Amino acid sequence: MPDAPPDIDSRFYDFVLFQAQNAGLFLGQIPNPTTGETSVNIKAAKSVLDSLEMLQDKSADNLSEAEDKLLTRVLDNVQALYTNQSQ
Repeated sequence: MPDAPPDIDSRFYDFVLFQAQNAGLFLGQIPNPTTGETSVNIKAAKSVLDSLEMLQDKSADNLSEAEDKLLTRVLDNVQALYTNQSQ
């Protein structure tokens, strides 16, 4: 993973990006590192999405502006991918 920008806690940055990667894997956007194949697991993707939404709710008013933007951007992207896959 790339290094966190200086105004974002590196643990938060790594965690959010890890969740985004999981969502990408579960939504067939990233190949499975073991098989090289893509597959869709809507239930697992929904779990990641729910976790990110919970994180946003629970951390409201407690993130730096950069952390809030990162989380919002990741959530927007995952929600869009989830919506496209679940239709």
